[in-house]
Amino acid sequence: MTHIDAGAELDPVHPIPVPARATGLTAAEVAERTARGEVNDVPVRSSRSLTEIVRANVFTRFNAIIGVLWIIMLAVAPIQDSLFGFVIIANTGIGIIQEWRAKKTLDSLAVIGEAKPTVRRDGAAVAVSTSEIVLGDLIEIGPGDKIVVDGSCAEADGLEIDESLLTGEADPVVKKPGDEVMSGSFVVAGGGAFTATKVGREAYAAQLAEEASRFTLVHSELRTGISTILKYVQWMMIPTAIGLVISQLVVKEHGFKDSIARTVGGIVPMVPEGLVLLTSVAFAIGVIRLGRKQCLVQELPAIEGLARVDTVCLDKTGTLTEGGMDVADLRLLDGADETYVRKALGALGESDPRPNASLQAIVDAYPDSVDWRCTEALPFSSARKYSGASFSEGDGTVSTWLLGAPDVLLPPADPALDEIDELNRQGMRVLLLARVTRDLEDPGVREGAEPAALVVLEQRLRPDAADTLRYFAEQNVKAKVISGDNAVSVGAVAGKLGLPGAENTVDARTLPTDRSEMADALDAGTVFGRVTPQQKRDMVAALQSHDHTVAMTGDGVNDVLALKDADIGVSMGSGSEATRAVAQIVLLDNSFATLPSVVAEGRRVIGNITRVATLFLVKTVYSVLLALLVVCFQVEYPFLPRHLTLLSTLTIGVPAFFLALAPNKERAKPHFVRRVMRYAIPGGVLAGLATFVMYMVARHYYTGSGSLGAETSSATLTLFLISMWVLAIIARPYTWWRIALVAAMGGAFLLVLVVPWLQDFFALKLVGAVMPWTAVGVAAVAAAALEFLWKWVDRRFPA
Repeated sequence: MTHIDAGAELDPVHPIPVPARATGLTAAEVAERTARGEVNDVPVRSSRSLTEIVRANVFTRFNAIIGVLWIIMLAVAPIQDSLFGFVIIANTGIGIIQEWRAKKTLDSLAVIGEAKPTVRRDGAAVAVSTSEIVLGDLIEIGPGDKIVVDGSCAEADGLEIDESLLTGEADPVVKKPGDEVMSGSFVVAGGGAFTATKVGREAYAAQLAEEASRFTLVHSELRTGISTILKYVQWMMIPTAIGLVISQLVVKEHGFKDSIARTVGGIVPMVPEGLVLLTSVAFAIGVIRLGRKQCLVQELPAIEGLARVDTVCLDKTGTLTEGGMDVADLRLLDGADETYVRKALGALGESDPRPNASLQAIVDAYPDSVDWRCTEALPFSSARKYSGASFSEGDGTVSTWLLGAPDVLLPPADPALDEIDELNRQGMRVLLLARVTRDLEDPGVREGAEPAALVVLEQRLRPDAADTLRYFAEQNVKAKVISGDNAVSVGAVAGKLGLPGAENTVDARTLPTDRSEMADALDAGTVFGRVTPQQKRDMVAALQSHDHTVAMTGDGVNDVLALKDADIGVSMGSGSEATRAVAQIVLLDNSFATLPSVVAEGRRVIGNITRVATLFLVKTVYSVLLALLVVCFQVEYPFLPRHLTLLSTLTIGVPAFFLALAPNKERAKPHFVRRVMRYAIPGGVLAGLATFVMYMVARHYYTGSGSLGAETSSATLTLFLISMWVLAIIARPYTWWRIALVAAMGGAFLLVLVVPWLQDFFALKLVGAVMPWTAVGVAAVAAAALEFLWKWVDRRFPA
């Protein structure tokens, strides 16, 4: 609430009293405090530093294992058997480069989207970056602004601050001069200014804000699932590797160095090292792609989260409609004088220094009445649904007016509501101007209000909103429109945009408070009006209680609480600073049409990583099984490292990279570990058994000095053909480039078998015709069994 006394200064242009304002710090004082280090120097980073990127990609547990084995192989075997080390170096380098590119994209977008607080210096209001605020700065604030440093309130104009994100207290706190304000809170109504008392790391929420804004790959089901898989792989790998080392050193039929080489050849493929790298690369490329569309991903898992969304809650204003409005009509009530009403509207518009979209339309339509002076003001609040002001008119008359939602200001049986309902059905937004006799500070100020006029506002529909809603409907994502406006009016707007179920409008004031009952009502309805900010938050929680993955979009301060609690918060770039601060995704171009791109990118990343993870883990399973069989049967390991490097490159490494970046529109499903392992375990077991059977058959067939090389070649051919069939299944549904990819990998292996120097390099030479064709037959049987087995798994263990 603002009171303006008679002794206030007069603006030379507007005769409305303007309170004397503090001038803030001088330029010299700012320079002095900056030199002393009293500056808000919290490093706000949207990404990891280059050092952290290199460390995260290089110093991993599996890289350490591979590195030790690589050094051993360089000492005891030809360079061909050390190729796996060079592949790891190349893969790690690719990961570093891609994440560095993503970092630069994120950093540049963060600068574009950074909010610049308004600071008063030398008596003038200037916008500065958050990091340039110094101790003692006078910072101006208004609706939607985030409090960026701790301070003491210096000016208050009906100032209400929401501290729920810090204290958990849902109700806004009215602030008066001298009251403390905390960083991390935000303004919901009114305006004012505060003096910075704590800056930098001393500010209450500085550390929290720094952590929240970092580029991170944690807290996602995908990353957690991969970590779980790697943990189990590690526990399987250690005893198996120990057994393999002992057995190969005991067997030693072909020399110590050869035994060491085959031991390493058995351990290396157990490590699914490329899976973690490929996930990082896929996320990084996703960030770069979205960055080109002016979409700032503030937390990387948001890409994954939006891919899993099945319900998106849309705020009408700023999402379905553009921020601006136009006055379409002025309808007088109870014989009110039009000239007098226009003066009242003009004075009301001038009474708020930071008008919202509705009031701005009135400001544009009705010029300020110069002989009316504002003596008290009540800023608009989305919780109460109206604003107000008291005036001293030119003839000395004192009047008090309210402007807001007609169904809030009028009694339920008022005849004017019928006319308002008809306008709402046409998609218009209607405000009621009413004169009141009570003081604005009175909680019952609206009681006995005398209606004077209806202000009919026409909303500007976003041209891209209809296509976006259609996309969500096609993708089986339920859209729920949640607005503070009249439900019928919101339903009419949604209907014009073709939203299915737009006729199912619900007044949120009739919603049950019980979470389960509210969730049932939300599942049944599509459009909800007269929703308070706290209700938005409750509605998100209710939907989540029914196992929905919820995305919330919005741009206003009334959306902050819901954005914070939703699985994914999406803010418009032009939205309030508080909204952008809590959202995981910011659409910098304010285009609602960008959302399908974000959803598609998330689905591409998650769907493809799930797909290629099967390739990596089939290899891990068959490698562990082969090692166990070798230990049990006390025979030499069938492969040298060069053989498995070749197989991994052609059947996993190269194909996985292309498949991970391919289009994929399937909605991401939960239970990543279960969905991957239900294919990887039977596929890997089948591949391992078939390969070992072929190896043992070849051992009985071949004799003489070159027998081990022939046996290895037959086993390699068998494993390659089975792995190719796994790849062929994973690559479905086929497109021309997928067929070309599989064919190219097969052609590359054929080239190794027929080119003499490649035969020597990879120690692959098929001897005779019987065993090679037997290998083909064994692989064909295994491939047929794999087709049957995976179809049976689909039926028996549905995802």
